[in-house]
Amino acid sequence: MQKVFSFGFWNFIASRILRNRIVIILILLGITVFLAFQWQHMKFSYSEANMLPDDAPINQQYAEFEDKFGSDGNAIMLATDDPDLFTPESFKAWAELADTLATFPEIESVIGIHNLQKLQKREDPKRFVMQPILDSDTITEEQITAYKESLFKDYPFYDGLIFNSETKTVQTVAYMKDSIVNAEGRKTFIMDKFVPLIDSFKEKNSLEIHVSGMPYIRTLNSQNIVDEIQWFVLSALLVTSFIFFFFFRSFRATLISMLTVIIGVMWAFGFLGLLGFEITVLTAVIPPLIIIIGIPNCIFLINKYQHEIKQHGNQAKSLQRVITKIGNATLMTNVTTASGFATFIFTQSELLKEFGILASINIIAIFILSLLIIPIIYSYMPPPQDKHLRHLGKQWIEGFVEWIVKMVKHRRVSIYFTSVAVLVLSIIGIFNIKVSGSLLEDMPQSAEFFKDIKFFEKKFDGVLPLEIMIDTKREKGVTKLSTLKKMDELKSEINEIEELSPPVSVVNLAKYAKQAFYNNNPKYYQLPTSQEQTFMSPYIKSMDELEGGLSSFIDSTGQYARMTMFMKDVTTEEITKIEQKLLPEIKKIFPKERYEVTLTGKALVYQKGTYYLVDNLIISLSLAILLIALFMAWMFRSFRMILISLIPNLLPLIMTAGMMGFIGIPIKPSTILVFSIAFGISVDDTIHFLAKYRQELKAHHWKIKQSVYPALRETTVSMFYTSIVLFFGFSVFMISSFGGTVALGGLVSATLLFAMLANLLLLPSLLLSLERSIANKKTMKKPQIQIIDTDDDEEEK
Repeated sequence: MQKVFSFGFWNFIASRILRNRIVIILILLGITVFLAFQWQHMKFSYSEANMLPDDAPINQQYAEFEDKFGSDGNAIMLATDDPDLFTPESFKAWAELADTLATFPEIESVIGIHNLQKLQKREDPKRFVMQPILDSDTITEEQITAYKESLFKDYPFYDGLIFNSETKTVQTVAYMKDSIVNAEGRKTFIMDKFVPLIDSFKEKNSLEIHVSGMPYIRTLNSQNIVDEIQWFVLSALLVTSFIFFFFFRSFRATLISMLTVIIGVMWAFGFLGLLGFEITVLTAVIPPLIIIIGIPNCIFLINKYQHEIKQHGNQAKSLQRVITKIGNATLMTNVTTASGFATFIFTQSELLKEFGILASINIIAIFILSLLIIPIIYSYMPPPQDKHLRHLGKQWIEGFVEWIVKMVKHRRVSIYFTSVAVLVLSIIGIFNIKVSGSLLEDMPQSAEFFKDIKFFEKKFDGVLPLEIMIDTKREKGVTKLSTLKKMDELKSEINEIEELSPPVSVVNLAKYAKQAFYNNNPKYYQLPTSQEQTFMSPYIKSMDELEGGLSSFIDSTGQYARMTMFMKDVTTEEITKIEQKLLPEIKKIFPKERYEVTLTGKALVYQKGTYYLVDNLIISLSLAILLIALFMAWMFRSFRMILISLIPNLLPLIMTAGMMGFIGIPIKPSTILVFSIAFGISVDDTIHFLAKYRQELKAHHWKIKQSVYPALRETTVSMFYTSIVLFFGFSVFMISSFGGTVALGGLVSATLLFAMLANLLLLPSLLLSLERSIANKKTMKKPQIQIIDTDDDEEEK
């Protein structure tokens, strides 16, 4: 009864598709036009990818920091170590560049060597005032030379902030307005105003200039993602169409398949706009992914159609059977693939949820498009000619099929030995896998802005902001000399950490105030004593009225202080070591009952998110395995068959993980997707093989050997075709300039190739070796649904 229902349902679907072709075409056209209009709502991510849930402690701590002090990633830096800077002509050009930058409404303030100011003591009334260090109106060579000598020697407050006295590198820092840093206006400003300004400066001046800062890095990185989407889509289309044509030798079949997946890509972009999801490094992968997954659907449908035409030549009957015979199996394989992606929906990461939702929706959409478009288009075309069917009997593919059958028949011991050896080696490799949450690691290393990052790491100890927020638990607690001494002690500990720049805080300002009190003598750049603090009290109070003043370092109540430093591009493991060094010192210096000290910043939030992703990888992969096991149980109603079907799909995942350990590819946000994606796709081969195997079992009265080999011969060709398409399709991602995307493409390609071999060699070998306990009539009960029907003519009577 279930079998009749399954066949009857798909027969009903087939008749409705073929009888309502015009209506279906109009509906698809209407949906496509509607989704095309949604493209205008597509938006790009203007903030760092936050993998953590909003209620995660590290997120709440960072939110509290932003509430007190604003964004920590709003600075754009222009730097040079060119000795020619300190000549009148070059210095004026450098100052004009900064002044022009300051005129933009998106910029809050600009500080550099051209406009540095010094604290100057005044007696009546007692106060500090700010005065320019250099009179920039009349710049002579003598002035510039004297200024250069004085700058690196007399103003330690600016050392590490505006210049590096050791490397003689100087920088201009432009602070963007907080309202624009994480908004669309940032991209417009950077790409349309800032970049042309820098390019113009480089053309007119011979000075070597380096640009960095989080707003600049994030914008150029996002632009690279946008630029790569079109190349991914075009490359995926080109590669898959070439492979498709190589297999089928038919321009007609190739063009029909390309049309199907192109519409799928249009829908993918439309769903992005419709759902309001941002284009990130993850969601940018989906359009080409739809091409790669959609082409195998086309291969199964067109291959079946051509087989039917070759068998009996009746076009109407062939199209009917394409839908009734392949529709069910293709639905199941697409559902399992979508399930692999859908498991990300159950994570608490908004980034992964959006990726999971979008990917699973589009995978089901490309299945529907394939099932509708291919039969309808072929129904309006004449039947394929003999030249279109020649590929069905190619000798080279027949040779591959016979090799597979020979291996399973005569070399099962070798297959088991190889599988066990691979498993052991892979487990060894897994213990070498490292976790990396580097914010910059996946960025295109050949890009100019990445080279500039390395320049800043060398000259200023990094560009990634890291913050320490100190809560003194009382108003004006920051300005207490005891607090300042503790902060200075912590600063000494931080200076010992090679990966961090010297911190900038109110301590620096307090030291500078003492230097100014002693007529700017640099030897007095140190914390005042308690007695000196009393004398300096009226001067220090006057600093609140100065522009910038204390507000950059402490909040309005004087209860909270910040210590800002920059961090080199380090791995998650390295930042953990940094925390292990710092946190005990912080606890020792700042007693918990009197202070609450928080380590925060964008870079730290990103790093913590990587560990969260690793935990979610285990959860999502376990869910994928459980979900697909339930599919197997529902389809085959055999617990033993669930176990045997999972083995050839889990082994490739373990093998890939081991390969990552040996090659040195770390677990990171980009590579973490490999396992769920590959598992969801590779299990399709298992479903196709087991469905055909059960059909052969019934036809051969439950004789195992007479069933495995026919099933293997019939499914090997389609499995080989689809695996090759998937292998080269995912290899397209290896053209990316993003290291993570390259690793994702290479790892998924390798995993799917391993999975194909495991399903063609290991799975049938296990069935043959364990025939008495697993593959018999008792365990292979009547399935809940009929994936492949047995006798065509009998069913249609």
